[in-house]
Amino acid sequence: MDRNFEELIAEADSVSVAGWDFSWLAGRATEERPSWGYQRQQAQRLTTARAALDIQTGGGEVLAEAEHFPRTMVATESWPPNLAKATRLLHPRGAVVVADPDEPPLPFADEAFDLVTSRHPATIWWDEIARVLEPGGVYFAQHVGPASVFEVVEYFLGPQPEARKGRDPEIEAAGARAAGLEIVQARTERLPMRFNDIGAVVYFLRKVIWMVPGFTVAQYKDRLRDLHEQITTRGPFEAYSARTLFEARKPH
Repeated sequence: MDRNFEELIAEADSVSVAGWDFSWLAGRATEERPSWGYQRQQAQRLTTARAALDIQTGGGEVLAEAEHFPRTMVATESWPPNLAKATRLLHPRGAVVVADPDEPPLPFADEAFDLVTSRHPATIWWDEIARVLEPGGVYFAQHVGPASVFEVVEYFLGPQPEARKGRDPEIEAAGARAAGLEIVQARTERLPMRFNDIGAVVYFLRKVIWMVPGFTVAQYKDRLRDLHEQITTRGPFEAYSARTLFEARKPH
């Protein structure tokens, strides 16, 4: 028997959203992955790095999948629950997790790393990335692309024409060049997502807090109820994520 609206939103509103593990959504939502396999490529690059920095590591889940860390492996994170989770995951592997407010400056010396990585950074400070990279060093990351999952955002907030212009890979590339980096690649893909029940939507918005800032079930209960009816009668709610594979090098 299908669970009702109140049960679904109550469950999704109470489960922990610490870390960057989305396994709670298994069977409730799907998202196609980019073709390039960021996690695999990141792990490969870590095998040849001497000193690496992972910016905005979340709960450390992505970084922890790498089999090999360089001798110097550092990760930064700002959100306390994620800091605690990343510390538990990464410290046993010899990686240092540093509390950082995601604002410049990065708490590291000039030219400290030959590899800087990040998966879905919320903010990108190109001058700081360039500063902590040694000459010849590489920034390798997967960014959230433009208008990612805006079907969900605009369902709750209405049209967002200005926000749709954000995370433009050409603008990001221009920022990297202005900081003195050379663009090696910048590839964007749009990928289908499906939310199979309203609980998946609630969990997603509680976890990815910048999608609908200040989201609470109480505030948006009427819209959630309408969306529940839509999913129940028409099937999964469809959206599209955008991802950009970004690689830049600091010249020798």
